[in-house]
Amino acid sequence: MIPYFIATLFGLVIGSFLTVVVHRLPIMLERAWNAEAGHLSSTCVAQSIHMDKGRAYNLWQPRSHCPACGHTLRLLENIPLISYLRLRGRCAACCAPIPIRYLLIELLSAISAASAFWRFGASGQALAAYGLVAALLALAWIDLQTHLLPDALTMPLLWSGLLVNLEARFAPLADAVIGALAGYLSLWLIAWLFRLVRNKEGMGQGDFKLLAALGAWFGWMALPSIALLASTGGMLCGVAAHAYGRLKKHQPLPFGPFLAAAGALALFWTPPWMQWQWMPL
Repeated sequence: MIPYFIATLFGLVIGSFLTVVVHRLPIMLERAWNAEAGHLSSTCVAQSIHMDKGRAYNLWQPRSHCPACGHTLRLLENIPLISYLRLRGRCAACCAPIPIRYLLIELLSAISAASAFWRFGASGQALAAYGLVAALLALAWIDLQTHLLPDALTMPLLWSGLLVNLEARFAPLADAVIGALAGYLSLWLIAWLFRLVRNKEGMGQGDFKLLAALGAWFGWMALPSIALLASTGGMLCGVAAHAYGRLKKHQPLPFGPFLAAAGALALFWTPPWMQWQWMPL
């Protein structure tokens, strides 16, 4: 039980950092884009600049603080999971509600770390597997909030997939290279056909790169299963959200979270009803 406790604790700590990535990376990217364009017009960026005027703004600076009142979190207010529960989801200074994503990301990260240890044992493969799931978790949440899948996360994920498969940890290297190419081109082709038929964009390029990254990690043979699971999950969630009024007509539904969930599922479990397609003839 002690190794699982250590893995869970490690996951909580990394999960706390992931909440920072999810919150700050889109702001950092938007700042960079607007700086390149020569103006700063976004409300989100303007608010963050007002709060952090004269200070660096990245994943490390400034220290974690309440976005509502600017209160800098003390050590006891920054303990993963425990602080959120002790404060009952509110800022200690102004009592503004703390978004539930902080709690959920830390929990999911801890579960992922324990699951990686359970699946692969105390090994480099377990660490790589957890790194994959942690990146997928951050990408899914960013896409859910902003409809963006940043290259700053998708491209390192793709290259790291090829690197870990130099020793065929998750797939033969040749399958991983083909998987990266097939993952990108398959969604690119679907998006191109959609634009040709409907004369509008139906999918972002971040989705192409994310599926390419999953192909690099798992090889080309896993792509049909991942694509089918992601598409089915997206369709079911879209129908349910539309039925309950959570999704308006023609409102886009981010596909990244479903690709990320399917990729994480492929890491730990292959559905029996999909195993037949990989059996040799």
